[in-house]
Amino acid sequence: MRSEKSVLRLAERLTPSGQLSPVGADELVRAIAEARKSAKRLGCEELMAFATSAVREASNSAEVLARVQAETGVELRVLTGEDEARLTFLAARRWLGWSAGRLLVVDIGGGSLEIAAGRDESPDFATSLPLGAGRLTRTRFSSDPPPRDEIDALRTWLDEQLAPVASKLLEAGEPDRVVATSKTFRSLARLTGAAPSSAGPMVHRVLTDVGLRQLLAFISRMSAADLAELEGVSPSRSHQLVAGALVAQAMLSALGRSELEICPWALREGVILGRLDRTNGTDQTTAMVR
Repeated sequence: MRSEKSVLRLAERLTPSGQLSPVGADELVRAIAEARKSAKRLGCEELMAFATSAVREASNSAEVLARVQAETGVELRVLTGEDEARLTFLAARRWLGWSAGRLLVVDIGGGSLEIAAGRDESPDFATSLPLGAGRLTRTRFSSDPPPRDEIDALRTWLDEQLAPVASKLLEAGEPDRVVATSKTFRSLARLTGAAPSSAGPMVHRVLTDVGLRQLLAFISRMSAADLAELEGVSPSRSHQLVAGALVAQAMLSALGRSELEICPWALREGVILGRLDRTNGTDQTTAMVR
């Protein structure tokens, strides 16, 4: 398996009018072109290209998608928020297996928060909320690090937003396992004592409410530059770590849980697994644009 990554942060390239800026569109085209070159070099026969919330919400998404196809020859498919939730759930189900029982999966992205739950491979509850760590950082914080009153206000607001969602979710039954995916959750777990990525994907990792509360008291006073120096935090995501931690805390509170398990498989693996279910397993490359 080969993995290559280009950090675009397209959500930060959206203009006040909601369009993806020319700079953002240029970066997207270049990233897709490079992904196609890599796929060709590696001998892949099929390229699956998907975009998530930033492209989905751009008011000029149709024009951007047309430009991508015209200049790279790649058809970029935009996933709905529910698609994201369902595919991420599929990945977690395959990783944990049927013994996990009723499974609840939470994924914090840059622009959205996906939640899905169910007993089968397809969830009976799947939703996407505009509560991504990057989005909240841009819209709710005025400085770096954010002032205490803005942190408190965001914490209260998140509790209000997630309470009715959690209530509806739990109506279908208490989950047997609650798991979290995405880089944000993995970083938070690492900072609260979970094993590093070098220990491998099979190591059991959790993010606890106690650890998260202690971590927030620490990182909320640090600048993004200082956070980027911490082990397990990438420079491209350090600026949104505090907001991501607040979302995670609010999710635990809404669900009445003391911890979340960390699942190493997420949306990318869900896309691949879904495609493999419909093929005979021939070589493919997946390009994911956030």
